[in-house]
Amino acid sequence: MKAHYIQHVPFEGLGSIESWLRGRGDKITSTRPYESADFPDLSEFELLVVMGGPMSVNEETENHWLCGEKQFIRDAIAADKLVLGICLGAQLIASALGASVSRGEHKEIGWFPIKGIKRSTVTGFAFPDDLDVFHWHGDTFELPESAIRLAASEACVNQAFQVGRNIIGLQFHLETTPRSARQIISNCRDELVPSRYVQTEPELLSVSDSKYDVINVAMSDLLTYLVGKR
Repeated sequence: MKAHYIQHVPFEGLGSIESWLRGRGDKITSTRPYESADFPDLSEFELLVVMGGPMSVNEETENHWLCGEKQFIRDAIAADKLVLGICLGAQLIASALGASVSRGEHKEIGWFPIKGIKRSTVTGFAFPDDLDVFHWHGDTFELPESAIRLAASEACVNQAFQVGRNIIGLQFHLETTPRSARQIISNCRDELVPSRYVQTEPELLSVSDSKYDVINVAMSDLLTYLVGKR
């Protein structure tokens, strides 16, 4: 399979997604809009992964490439590509599909649980009842039209959504590894102003590797579901 990802800042890469793709022998290409906003032809990939970043989807003046990226995401969705968005990436998918993105009631940074939404009539990816995941966000999205909510947390009701069979957005980070966590802390530690849903740097750095293993397995399960037999 051919996978393409969009990376918005140098310190937020694919994390555990890269090892999953390479383990399958998939071809990986990328666009880094902060260097060059040249997006590939839709024929050049089957899976699009849109990564996180500290900017807002609404900062189109400051980050002029956002308009082009949203259109690229819309085009990929219209072409029936597999699309996965993480944090800013999920917000970009929501915005591209006409949903609003705004400042959340709470900034959420650190390890906090999400709860999977159980449903009997609509099928979608199933998160567990409780899963501690890595968060780093201040904005939140409304659900796009026809989307189903997959997960919620105490601080943020819309933590994950799915549109159809092949589009999933995650507000949180399942791809985070110890190395990528240290990178985002190093670059964004000014955001670590302790509050109810913001942990301190020592708290973030004291987490055992086993917690990362759990979320990386959850990411593997999600990717296996999304990609299916491709």
